[in-house]
Amino acid sequence: MKIGGGVVCGSPRAAALPSLLLRRRGVTVRCSTSSSTADHVSFIKDVAATEPPQHLFHLLKMLKTRVGASIISPGAKQGIIPLVVPLAKNSTGTITALLRWPTAPAGMEMPVVDVNRNGVWLLAKNVDQFIHRLLVEEDARGSGEQNDELFLAAADAGQKLYGRGDFSESQITNLDGYLLKKVGLFPDVIERKILRHFEEGDLVSALVTGEFYTKKEHFPGFARPYVFNAEVLLKVGRKTEAKDAARGALKSPWWTLGCKYEEVANIAQWEDEQIEYFKEKVTEEGKQEDLKKGKAPAQVALDQAAFLLDLASVDGTWDNYVERIAQCYEEAGLHEIATFVLYRD
Repeated sequence: MKIGGGVVCGSPRAAALPSLLLRRRGVTVRCSTSSSTADHVSFIKDVAATEPPQHLFHLLKMLKTRVGASIISPGAKQGIIPLVVPLAKNSTGTITALLRWPTAPAGMEMPVVDVNRNGVWLLAKNVDQFIHRLLVEEDARGSGEQNDELFLAAADAGQKLYGRGDFSESQITNLDGYLLKKVGLFPDVIERKILRHFEEGDLVSALVTGEFYTKKEHFPGFARPYVFNAEVLLKVGRKTEAKDAARGALKSPWWTLGCKYEEVANIAQWEDEQIEYFKEKVTEEGKQEDLKKGKAPAQVALDQAAFLLDLASVDGTWDNYVERIAQCYEEAGLHEIATFVLYRD
């Protein structure tokens, strides 16, 4: 069974509350459909109630250089997980956004994510890391007009992070190897590395890298590493270990699985019992039961918000749950988070 409550970076189901609850304040933000950087900065400050990333302006300019991409309103949150600040949409309709953890510790930077029907996929731990990665990948592709455009968009922020030509001068022939060594850890890059080990017949290295992927300090709060490790274990015939790994993944937020809930539940050998359990926990009876056990009312409210987010992620029915999720954050004393969750253009 899933244990704990609100999503907290480093311990996604930890029973913890921020030391200082956010104050309520009236917020009026008008965002146009063709948003500017100012829209995003004011939205993050006034609605998401956190500090905007220092180089957000540069990232938005870089995202705009992509073929078929457009900057979208930070309030364009219809039909997607309500914990994100949309930045851009590409030609296939994929939205790149910043993730606003509800109970993030002070000073924590906003991760960059791609938004999908069932939640999010982590692209980078922060804006600077993502800028760095984009520049390396563009440099590795070689010269060209778009290449120049991206580096111009990155401007001084890019120059601080990466020197053009550093990849070729490093004599590291593999782009993924350079990213992991010089830029940071990325879920998709690690997963490709594991798949290459399988292709080369090196099962030991695949298993070791899979275990490395799940270290808590690497991607705190995200279930995806545990999901992929379960798939790795299943691939080598370790069904019992794969089952345990999948069940461990489902103790983290389901909207960070990186795939459909059913895929992980199948490996965990669970049917609908987890979903039914969560549905019971968000009833009034479930709430009263937790209160009788001595849980603080604020923590019970955070737990219920986490359960509702998980349930919404199963079928991607976010808009059906938004009001109840916001109400839970309101009851937990997180008034600004409640406002942020409810906000729609």
